[in-house]
Amino acid sequence: MIRSHTLRKRDLYLDKLIAFQDTEPIKVVTGIRRCGKSSLLKLMAAHLRGNGVSDEQIIEMNFESYEFLKMTADELYRYVKERVLPDRRIYLFFDELQRMDGWENAVNSFRVDFDCDIYITGSNAKLLSGELATYLAGRYVEFVIYPFSFDEFIQLYRTIFPDADVRTCFNRYLTAGGMPYLANLRYEETACRQYLQD
Repeated sequence: MIRSHTLRKRDLYLDKLIAFQDTEPIKVVTGIRRCGKSSLLKLMAAHLRGNGVSDEQIIEMNFESYEFLKMTADELYRYVKERVLPDRRIYLFFDELQRMDGWENAVNSFRVDFDCDIYITGSNAKLLSGELATYLAGRYVEFVIYPFSFDEFIQLYRTIFPDADVRTCFNRYLTAGGMPYLANLRYEETACRQYLQD
């Protein structure tokens, strides 16, 4: 069974990605774990679908999934090449790609060999360290994503607790913070504390 959850709109970041849609630079989304990077890629893919891009043009791969966990860079290249459509742009979404050794070579080859728009995420400094600077220098644009701002938090909190005043929202934001998953816990104090500590 595939797990699903409600995507929280993050227009601030989505609009930045959309501004670079169909441009040459590789779009690199970075940030701390669980701050919403994967969800942002899903939101971008949904935006594309909502604007006439077919499912066949979108390739989404999450390298935390066992399905791709042991994939090599050569296998990734073949996987994508088999799905390229003649005379149509493809959109590549690679989540947590830094788990794969040599991924930089595959991504650089996609840029050269195919008509594609590339989006990748990573949660640690390795993603944008040495090798990437060498292989992709000048060919990527980085988007650093953060947990919810207070403005984002208050909008979401009020969908759960419509009568909450600003002071209540602010006090909860100070104690719980803006990690997106906390909304799934309905901001219950004990559960939030456990999640954040773990």
